[in-house]
Amino acid sequence: MTAKPDHSTTLQLFFFATTIIVLWNSEILFRKESIKTKWCHTVLNLHFLATATLIQLPLTLAVIKVTELTAEHGWGLLNKIPIGDSFLIRFVAGFILMDFFEYVYHLTMHKTAFLWNFHLIHHSDTELDVSTTVREHPGETFVRVSFMVLTVYLSGVPIAILLIRQFIQSFSNLMAHTSISYPPKLERILRWIFITPGLHKVHHHDTLPYTDSNYGDILCIWDRLFGTYMELEESKINFGVDTAPSSEMKTFSKLLSYPFLKKDKEQQTTGIDEPLTQKVYADIR
Repeated sequence: MTAKPDHSTTLQLFFFATTIIVLWNSEILFRKESIKTKWCHTVLNLHFLATATLIQLPLTLAVIKVTELTAEHGWGLLNKIPIGDSFLIRFVAGFILMDFFEYVYHLTMHKTAFLWNFHLIHHSDTELDVSTTVREHPGETFVRVSFMVLTVYLSGVPIAILLIRQFIQSFSNLMAHTSISYPPKLERILRWIFITPGLHKVHHHDTLPYTDSNYGDILCIWDRLFGTYMELEESKINFGVDTAPSSEMKTFSKLLSYPFLKKDKEQQTTGIDEPLTQKVYADIR
């Protein structure tokens, strides 16, 4: 199966833009949100698209080049394990393998103090909606796509499988951040396997231990397997980060500079060893 990365990238961007527009308008329709307030919030988050594009496009060429090299030299796990030539089997194996690497990446961003300073910008959004998906500090964009280069090398996933997964991942990430909730029954069924909007909202709770849970990208099986799976009623969730002053997160320039500012001991805590507050444990009991 051949793939044309240039055409596929254009198609993926069109798919991403169309989906985000549909979900954004659906949030207004079903959540009855103020258009003025929502627009101001969205414009702030959309600033990050410019920085992401400048960094992601050049590194995407590196991702494509590595997929070509892995195919040429037989690098990566998919080229070492005996799973046959069936595209379906290789797709399932590659999909699961890439999803595991995404779990590791997300966990690392939370558990490493230096990296958390960049990932925190995504979590600092106090009004979670579909535009939050693109709220990513350019420093994290560089780390994320660089990590993808590494995972493509380690997994040996071919370009065709990578591109198909990217479409699924884009849709999943947009749905995970939307303020629209699934019907309760559907939510309960899907969260056995997938990261649903309800589960990802828990991850965006402003206090520990919930911020350190539900790291999965598309699948939640890794959270269930490694003990990072958590549930919480949506009415009890407050979005944001309790260690990041909201006054320092209101403009694009402040969001860009925040990771480089000197922070006190509490603001540097990522939740590796202890909670920032004790009140959240009352919700668990």
